[in-house]
Amino acid sequence: MKSSCASHSRFAFPLSGVMSGMMLPVLAFAQPAPAVSADSPAKSLGVVTVNSGQPTSLPTQIPTTIEGVTKEQIEQTINATDSEDALKYFPSLLVRKRYIGDYNHAILSSRASGTGNSARSMVYADGILLSNYLGNGIANGTNYAPRWGLVTPEEIERVDVLYGPFSAAYAGNSVGAVVDYVTRMPTKFEAHAKLSGFTQNFKLYGTDSNYGGSQASASLGNKNGDWSWFVNANRTRSSGQPLTFATTALSTNNAAGQQVVTGAVPGLTTKNVPWLVLGGNTQYQTTQDHAKLKVAYDFSPTVRASYTLGYWSTATDNSSQSYLRNTAGAAVYSGPVSIDGKAYTLAPTLFGVSRESLEHVMHGLSVKSNTRGVFDWEVAASLYNYQKDQIRASGTAQPASLNGGAGTLQDQGGTGWNTLAFKGIWRPDGVQGAHIADFGYQQDSYKLRILKSNIAGNYLSDSPGTVASDVGGRTQLRSIYGQDAWAFAPGWKTVLGARLENWRASSGFTNFGAGNANNTSYASRSENFVSPKAALSYQWSSDTVLKASTGRAVRFPTVGELYGATTPTGANPVQFINDPNLRPEKSWTTELTAEKDLGNGLLRVTFFTENTRDSLYSQQTFDPVANTNISRVQNVGRIQTNGLEVAYSGNDVFKKGLDFSGSVTYADSRIRENAGFVATPGDTVGKYQPRVPVWRATALVSYRFDPALTATFGARYSGNQFSSLDNSDVNGFTYMGTSKYFTTDVRVRYQVSRQWTAALGIDNLNNYKFWNFHPYPQRTLVAELKFDL
Repeated sequence: MKSSCASHSRFAFPLSGVMSGMMLPVLAFAQPAPAVSADSPAKSLGVVTVNSGQPTSLPTQIPTTIEGVTKEQIEQTINATDSEDALKYFPSLLVRKRYIGDYNHAILSSRASGTGNSARSMVYADGILLSNYLGNGIANGTNYAPRWGLVTPEEIERVDVLYGPFSAAYAGNSVGAVVDYVTRMPTKFEAHAKLSGFTQNFKLYGTDSNYGGSQASASLGNKNGDWSWFVNANRTRSSGQPLTFATTALSTNNAAGQQVVTGAVPGLTTKNVPWLVLGGNTQYQTTQDHAKLKVAYDFSPTVRASYTLGYWSTATDNSSQSYLRNTAGAAVYSGPVSIDGKAYTLAPTLFGVSRESLEHVMHGLSVKSNTRGVFDWEVAASLYNYQKDQIRASGTAQPASLNGGAGTLQDQGGTGWNTLAFKGIWRPDGVQGAHIADFGYQQDSYKLRILKSNIAGNYLSDSPGTVASDVGGRTQLRSIYGQDAWAFAPGWKTVLGARLENWRASSGFTNFGAGNANNTSYASRSENFVSPKAALSYQWSSDTVLKASTGRAVRFPTVGELYGATTPTGANPVQFINDPNLRPEKSWTTELTAEKDLGNGLLRVTFFTENTRDSLYSQQTFDPVANTNISRVQNVGRIQTNGLEVAYSGNDVFKKGLDFSGSVTYADSRIRENAGFVATPGDTVGKYQPRVPVWRATALVSYRFDPALTATFGARYSGNQFSSLDNSDVNGFTYMGTSKYFTTDVRVRYQVSRQWTAALGIDNLNNYKFWNFHPYPQRTLVAELKFDL
């Protein structure tokens, strides 16, 4: 048996296996085993065994594909300014991070799920759910990315990623991937501080400016007898590039007395239709504060209680820049204008302005036993609350809107979710026995309310007025699960289990103001499903493991998808059309894996296939006449994905000090059945699933010149992809397009002394200009200085 982090690490290790043992999104049980670090999984017969006394969402037995990275590797090889950066070089993963500090659009995608499907992955931090299942992707004027801001890079002890829905202890949202952040819990006194700065020169359309910011972080921790504690504080100031753009279709009307302006940039839509780009919108200037307190108490050598309190807030100014100039050189934002002799009318909200003020709080509490005897148990609960969540948007034209005027206030205060879990593990034959059975009960509850009000006076300060839209509702998932890991013969192990789920949606409503004919209250719904799981692992030889796994996943509609209808009001308006009768999506996923130990490296080859019926898909289209984005969710009949993933990682490859990890993923993901359509019946059948590229790859080369100096080169590639169900968006390199990309990164880290470390890095070194609806950052310089006591 080897520690998974011992000699072969993909960024710590690419451990594969077949299906998981029981995965509870809270804590694993086992105490550290000899020769295995307290927070590292260990591998035997292709099954990862978690030996951890720290909070984690990992189960005790994980016979499925798993990849990981340690804090040391993050510090040495990754320009990590946000917690999601730790996932940058994982096989088949992409986080749609648009700028440093992106808190509302950084959605995680996986092998068979695109960046519009945030509800098809699970993200945890110390067993606390960070994934936001109030909605999916981008809908009803808000976003449902994981709450990455509740974890900072400096807190991370390690990150593990499990691929696929192969554990009965995880809900159907695990169909894509499960990400588990384990943060620091000290064993002695420690103190850390870090300062960093970043900048990019961004050139696109009529924008040519520098955008950047700074970050400061500090943490303290200690263990005193039965008590241990850790505190972390972080502040990020960031100025992002334009993320959306004011555009207009070409006019055929001749100008007649309108104000003459210049500066419009000719361009092409995603369908290669000519249009004009008039300016850059959604330029966020944000100040984000993070604070974390973790406390643990050992009631006895075998029973520990842990509590986590997390706080995150942001104050954000959202501004816009017009490229248009009149004959006097002044910026023009609204009204009738003449461009190249043609007449146009600029709406007052074409160049939007808004102010956001958000405060979110999370709590996590767990009590667990660690006897490693016949029976162990755990009770865990968490709460995530939108303590304050307000967006004030102008409804009038610049420059007057910068100082006030009419607008809207969107308020999500009181929105949030809570989880409760009871878990048991039974070892009838002891820790090394033939059977290890996991079982448990879980309850996850979600509450959403989005109240958007009109403000007739000063949108920056006045109280809300009449209702523009008021939507909300609740969902609840109650589950019981059981699963047995059985070593039934030498070299063989199987895992069999099932998950029974009851899903309920209730209290749904949409309200568009007093007396509106579209005001609706929705009847409650309740549905039951069973999701079986099965896996088999065989030790083919001393250095080769073969694995097979299969599992069903049921992903239920979110509150936002069911009830979140809104009208297009304010800046950057979005009309979301809901559907209270959406069906859950049902997926069957299968993996076949071979993993070989090459001595100084580990090679994994995985064939995967996924068949999803009633896939829940959000599609957003733009109405240029009304300047409105229209978004709706629908069930897509059947999507079939077949693919192959090859991953390798090795230390001291070719020469001592040279480490390499890389991956290549092929995924053929197609819509095979669909009664719905985009333009004409049948126009989506046979088309590629949106935002799932056929090819993608990663590579990371790191060289340790000596114990103090490390240099790293990384590369990431993604092939062509589409955003629309009918694949009609053939031009990915434009606003609202989704393009291929190839980017390179470098990082040099130097240990100045025992306590001081400096690092300098560049992301997107080759300055590749690529898109995922929004433009990604261009070449970005990052510098940091770190102190460790």
